[in-house]
Amino acid sequence: MRRFNLAPDGPEVSQIAYGVWRLADDPEGTDTARVRAKIDACLEAGITSFDHADIYGGYTCEGLFGRALAEAPGLRDSMEIVTKCGIRNPCAALPDVEAKQYDTSAAMIEQCVERSLQELQTDRIDLLLIHRPDWLTSAEETAIGLRRVMASGKVLRVGVSNYNTHQYSLLECFLGQPPATNQVEISLLHMDAIYDGTLDQCQFKGVHPMAWSPLAGGRLFDAGNEAAVRTMERLTQIGAEYGVTPEQVALAWVAMLPCQPQVVIGTNRIERIQDAAKSTELTLTRTQWFQLWEAAQGRRAP
Repeated sequence: MRRFNLAPDGPEVSQIAYGVWRLADDPEGTDTARVRAKIDACLEAGITSFDHADIYGGYTCEGLFGRALAEAPGLRDSMEIVTKCGIRNPCAALPDVEAKQYDTSAAMIEQCVERSLQELQTDRIDLLLIHRPDWLTSAEETAIGLRRVMASGKVLRVGVSNYNTHQYSLLECFLGQPPATNQVEISLLHMDAIYDGTLDQCQFKGVHPMAWSPLAGGRLFDAGNEAAVRTMERLTQIGAEYGVTPEQVALAWVAMLPCQPQVVIGTNRIERIQDAAKSTELTLTRTQWFQLWEAAQGRRAP
């Protein structure tokens, strides 16, 4: 699997990242052996980047992953750990929080990093992302927090998630360097980042975005969604030409974008991890890419 630097100064990552947001919802269990089996499947397939967020699984997924690392400390040097912070959600883990909110103040960033390091049972985070823009904290204050955690050596690189182009540029101004990535939703059923300048900005800054929910959060398989039905029909036809699954074609569609995103998958099934890794061997034709665009949009390109 191809590897590349998300930004000119790193980190180096695998073309596909494994998103752990469903780790706590695995019907086959969440014991350390089960978590380790998925980690091993990723590493064997060349997927070395693991995408976390403190909020995932009601603030439990980092801990599930960390227990697996603690049992095999040598695994840590075989991977890149990405995690996100800045969302405070009412749940058992945060009993004092009464309303869902964003907090990217410097103090909260430092607090979140300490918690993530403890949960993940590691001494460093390869890439820390601000999960969502915080409407009540200045970009200058957020940048101060990010600079502090990098200066401490606990975080090697920083970036953002779900930022628009103006928010990205504003943070860059105070950070003194472009955020290493912008993790945004990209799929056949969600193309906003293609049109609103987000992906163009990434190209301009020389950074690769991270594409979350490349299968539209499962909506591609919704038989009650007209766009999904049209798109799945075309995905199936193209997949049959190559002898691959519709999912692999959908992932390859996202990967073809000129900003060369790192595609973030999310599944608890080992066979789907393996299939996703094989999607990197598939290159669609320009015609096939636009056929899928037409199917998803229900119209021809303007």
